[in-house]
Amino acid sequence: MPARCILLFCLLLLAIGPARPATDHSALGQLPVFLYTAAKSYEPLAWMRGEDRFPSGAAIFLKNANEERALLPDFGASADPVVSFDGKRVLFAGKTHATDAWQIWEMLLAGGAPRQITVGPEDCVRPFYLPDDRIVYACKIAGRFVIEVKDAEGKPLAITYMPGSALPTGIFQDGRILFSAAYPLGTGTAPEIYTVYADGSGVESYRCDHGHARYSATQGSSGDLLFASGTTLARFISARAQEQRFSVPAGEYGGDFAETGASEWLLSWRPRANATFRLMQWEQASAALQPAVIKAGVNIIQPALVIPRRMPNRHPSGLHDWANANLLCLNAYTSKYPFPAGSIHSVRLYTRDFEGSPKLLGSASVERDGSFFVQVPADRPLQIELLDAAGKTLKREAGFFWMRRGEQRGCVGCHAGPETSPENAVPLILLKSTAPADLTSVNAQNASGGH
Repeated sequence: MPARCILLFCLLLLAIGPARPATDHSALGQLPVFLYTAAKSYEPLAWMRGEDRFPSGAAIFLKNANEERALLPDFGASADPVVSFDGKRVLFAGKTHATDAWQIWEMLLAGGAPRQITVGPEDCVRPFYLPDDRIVYACKIAGRFVIEVKDAEGKPLAITYMPGSALPTGIFQDGRILFSAAYPLGTGTAPEIYTVYADGSGVESYRCDHGHARYSATQGSSGDLLFASGTTLARFISARAQEQRFSVPAGEYGGDFAETGASEWLLSWRPRANATFRLMQWEQASAALQPAVIKAGVNIIQPALVIPRRMPNRHPSGLHDWANANLLCLNAYTSKYPFPAGSIHSVRLYTRDFEGSPKLLGSASVERDGSFFVQVPADRPLQIELLDAAGKTLKREAGFFWMRRGEQRGCVGCHAGPETSPENAVPLILLKSTAPADLTSVNAQNASGGH
């Protein structure tokens, strides 16, 4: 390592220093061994602009009841630690020199040389383990972060296809990947919570009560989804379609969550934007936060427990070896938006050209029960518009979704919400024809039928 880089790294360690122990020593003693990231500067949502969350560098620390030490003292920077399912390895984003791009690395927690997993000129950050020796992470491509999955052979697969950036935040117990992206999907300014399967299919918003910023989502052992919501904490539970907010101190919750026990968490919090994040302990039944690791002038974020944990379910891919994808909408009237009966006559499909401008792919008829069946281009940003009989727009998506190559997807309705169940009826479009209307190019023709 060049002498200048060694000096820069030493200065970072001196600035970070050993974290001050919590004032409640008995509570801290109950914590298992954990990792965390320390950084002089931390911008939790910089990834939305394709920028670095750690503009002044960062370092991963390991802490137990007896010691605290830098995990990677020879690295120029390290962040985003996540522990393997067996509790023996750690994935992280790192730089061997401060001027390098972030790349994904792995090392044994027992010791040994780190192994570099990604190589390239652009940043790769925020990794997570998947079943079957796969990992998921975000890679910066053409100024935005795209989520990629690497298999055991090291082959990368892009699984997000939209105008904006996306950042993975966790893995669901059912195998889906949790990620943050702008709402409307890929085009807005406020972060929202989405899910997608490991093959890139089935992308959807986790809930449809959009509004304020929601990010850093993590699923707990109860199945509830915990996340930062504006200036507080909130959760989604299976019984409710809308979020439930907690009575906790206002501020910014900005660096992931680690579950230390039943309804007990380690999390990062700061009281105001010009303060630094500190690591806090929290019980969901309590309105108070207890300090765990605090250091003046340094952000303490991204706690990760060094313990074995349950492996998520494996997701067998349902994709086919086709060039395009098929989309079946059961009833476009099933929506959060009111449409008068019989008002929806046709559907238009848009993508984006290489300059980022909307590009019309074609249109298809909508049956009187609101059903339509279309073939769409794969691995491209897509946008749907509903029209009345006069060709006037009833509703057009503000953001973009995508479908993977060979994906066959059925939607309950248009913006109906993932919690909505379909009617037990065969859609009229399939009674008329089982061949989808071809909307895969600008020359696509309208399908026959409709009302």
